Amino acid sequence: MCYGKALAGQGSIPLVSKSVPIESFPPIRRLGSGDLRQCVALSVDRGWSPERSKWSLLLGGAEAYGVDAPDGGGLAATVVLTRWPPDLASVGMMLVATRYGRRGLGRALMKHLLAEAGDATVTLFATDMGRPLYEQLGFLPVRRSVSFMGAFRPDGRTGRGALAGSTRSAVDADLPAIIAVDRAAFGADRSRILTQLAGFAERLALLETEQGTIGYAAAWRNIPSATIIGPVVAPDAEAAKRLITYLAAPARGSVRLDLDPDRPELPAWANARGLEPVSRTAVMAHGPVTDRGTPDRLFTPISVALA
Repeated sequence: MCYGKALAGQGSIPLVSKSVPIESFPPIRRLGSGDLRQCVALSVDRGWSPERSKWSLLLGGAEAYGVDAPDGGGLAATVVLTRWPPDLASVGMMLVATRYGRRGLGRALMKHLLAEAGDATVTLFATDMGRPLYEQLGFLPVRRSVSFMGAFRPDGRTGRGALAGSTRSAVDADLPAIIAVDRAAFGADRSRILTQLAGFAERLALLETEQGTIGYAAAWRNIPSATIIGPVVAPDAEAAKRLITYLAAPARGSVRLDLDPDRPELPAWANARGLEPVSRTAVMAHGPVTDRGTPDRLFTPISVALA
């Protein structure tokens, strides 16, 4: 075990020294738009899709932190903190370059992020690989998430019946209504990300009645052959199905929905529409989890990088 000099914002953090001495790692720094290319390269290094548009969204609307590689080859590690005022935040894009794995960089970045988050309750989507670290840092599981993916088969009968309202594409003038509906459901302010959603998403859809906007959803592409639909915020499951169908029916290639398998409304419906479960994660929280908003109106997240 080797004790190197502390990374920025940390005390003395023990890191396992292998081929690269810990003294070679620069301090943690805040990333910006100029780091986009390096962030994309790190995603590719870890076998993820490049997700250039998602990185652009996060670098502009969140707080990204990273450690430069001591060999000069881009970034050694990254993590992103997104704040949802007044007292929530989320973690995403925790990545360590393959050649620098198991040196404690992930732990150091997470400790730095939690210090930056202060008293906010912090949530994240944890894979089986990352979960042990998060548990050691005090995160606890709060629910499950399953990614359903496949070629979407629309059903012309879906979402009609007694459900009032009409679905249409959103325009810039709809942003205040989207933010209001979202805040009532989420119970915190996601406007900093939502104001960029129109530029990030391929399509935005609204569900309206004579009283105004009652739901919305977005569709965006993380790789050329897959469309992710999220967030989906709706008054009930039938409204959510209508919004999803509006966005998924014309989509090219596969469609992905990240759903809570313990809520019965959408997983079976998604499966019947041609989407199969492809991966599972645990949503975890660090800090108190209190009742807020109207969570039964939240059907999919913006992204698994934005728990």
